[in-house]
Amino acid sequence: MQSRYSDVYGFWKRDPEDFWRRAAEAIDWFRPADRVFAPDQGVYGRWFPGAETNTCHNCLDRHIDAGRGDERALIYDSPMTGAKKFYSYGEVLAEVTALASVMQSLGIGKGDRVIIYMPMIPEAVFSMLACARIGAVHSVVFGGFAAHELATRIDDSEARLVLTASCGLEPGRTVAYKPLLDHAIELATAKPMHCLVVQRDELKAELKPGRDIDFAKAVAAEKAKGTVVACVPVKATDPLYVLYTSGTTGQPKGVVRDNGGHMVALHWSMRNLYGVKPGEVFWAASDIGWVVGHSYIVYGPLLAGNATVLFEGKPVGTPDAGTFWRVVSEHNVKVLFTAPTAFRAIRRDDPTGEHAAKYDLSGFRALFLAGERADPETIKWAEKVLNVPVIDHWWQTETGWPVAGNPVGLGLLPMKYGSPTVPMPGYEVEVLDDAGHPVPAGTLGNIVIKLPLPPGCLVSFWNADERFRHACLEEFPGYYKTADAGIVDDDGYIFVMARTDDIINCAGHRLSTGAIEEVCATHPDVAECAVIGIADALKGQIPCGFLVLKNNVSRETALIETEVVTLVRDEIGPVAAFKTVMVVQRLPKTRSGKILRGTMQKIADGMPWKMPATIDDPVILDEITAVLRAHGHGQALAS
Repeated sequence: MQSRYSDVYGFWKRDPEDFWRRAAEAIDWFRPADRVFAPDQGVYGRWFPGAETNTCHNCLDRHIDAGRGDERALIYDSPMTGAKKFYSYGEVLAEVTALASVMQSLGIGKGDRVIIYMPMIPEAVFSMLACARIGAVHSVVFGGFAAHELATRIDDSEARLVLTASCGLEPGRTVAYKPLLDHAIELATAKPMHCLVVQRDELKAELKPGRDIDFAKAVAAEKAKGTVVACVPVKATDPLYVLYTSGTTGQPKGVVRDNGGHMVALHWSMRNLYGVKPGEVFWAASDIGWVVGHSYIVYGPLLAGNATVLFEGKPVGTPDAGTFWRVVSEHNVKVLFTAPTAFRAIRRDDPTGEHAAKYDLSGFRALFLAGERADPETIKWAEKVLNVPVIDHWWQTETGWPVAGNPVGLGLLPMKYGSPTVPMPGYEVEVLDDAGHPVPAGTLGNIVIKLPLPPGCLVSFWNADERFRHACLEEFPGYYKTADAGIVDDDGYIFVMARTDDIINCAGHRLSTGAIEEVCATHPDVAECAVIGIADALKGQIPCGFLVLKNNVSRETALIETEVVTLVRDEIGPVAAFKTVMVVQRLPKTRSGKILRGTMQKIADGMPWKMPATIDDPVILDEITAVLRAHGHGQALAS
């Protein structure tokens, strides 16, 4: 169908307040807003001031009141344990209500902070919704996070309660959470009053008398009582959650999301961007510890009346590179959203797409990728294997929902490989030079978003307004600094090329790591790659490439390295000064799939570095260090 994008985006630009007023009609409000937007409130303004609502009501009660209580809300699929569970909206509400009652009995109420430190189990979703129901502010910390990092989040949020599980499951190992939590509480200045612990069969935890409570027993007791917990009205501008961004050191950076604007933006995105209708199954293959899990495992799908998939597993190895296709086929997933790194892993293990051919994917409509730049070769491979639109889209923890994408619900626009397409309503995206001046179309620069940010974006950092202003708003007055670099072309398409920290300054030329990686990835033997800038006495910096080869490659690695160097010199030119390239077994990544280029760069330059708190497998950095030293780079050890 012909896309309605231009009309819809144009309506927003002409009258943004009327646009969001209409979008807000999809949400239940206990008290209407005094006005749509208040520019004089908050750091840059606040959305729907004066309104009262409740996020849990809009995720659950609203659908049940409309007669949809028996429809599926949550599909739990764990290849780690073999468990599959299905919960209707009514069944989720029963679990959430009982847990909310437990929390209230422990003295938790409106405005109190609650840490959720859990694996991908249904209780994690119930915990988030129970906090929302009673007006408590949740802060989800990725399960298995190091004790020190967890302690800093407990202290910054001053959490009064921790909801956790005895363990998490990774391929080949069981991660005991309770010892990490106990140590974090020892380190923390703020001491939570209680810990509710889900005891998993794979590993039981020792409960400390007086502080620790068995989660299941406490919930069962409240169910037996039949306690009814009504939704607590909260202001639209009250915080729903604080999410600490990955990789923080020292004082953590807690992104604050409100209740009202958050619901309006997510609800709008489900229908208009992702193109899913109430009752259909949506799957975000991520973790609840990341913003994708908040927005599109829990809140977005439930606000829109979808069934959402909670998946405890990996794209490969649980048991093989076909696990995603099994889930899509078995649960009739209409739209899948995951990270490009997941598809690079699947492509590496199954380069011909044999696994996908084993499953009925006829009901599958679209694949969305975000979290790491989606290189064109991965997109083309997925298109060929799946025969559905494969859509790169771009957003951040701070924005909470997509800045740019190709809107399935409004009708697809022509695709340009390497671009997440166009900005969504609410976002006016520009590219500025370092002095804050607009650059011509097609020129690399700093990607910024004109203020005010739309509903759903962060309102500030937790208890740190001035820090938010300094970090995000001061460098380019009147704009939010994304810290991403890229271009906007003549058609208004956005190309996000790298984090601004990843731009390589080679003999005065600004080179994008993303552009070089895009060329490297076109080599038929390369499964994935990363490019960093390393110090050079003559040029300042030169690019260095790391290649992970496909599993079926048997050619000499030295020959492949030479061919990749030639490719880059042919496509980008001698200006890239691309001579250093090395084959590695794996790339170091965060648990959310982002490649740790900054740490790799410090190792290569022989600079002191710290083990990233969010790293998926620390051993990989030892492998990278060994390869770099074999090539004469990097002598400093981790601090």
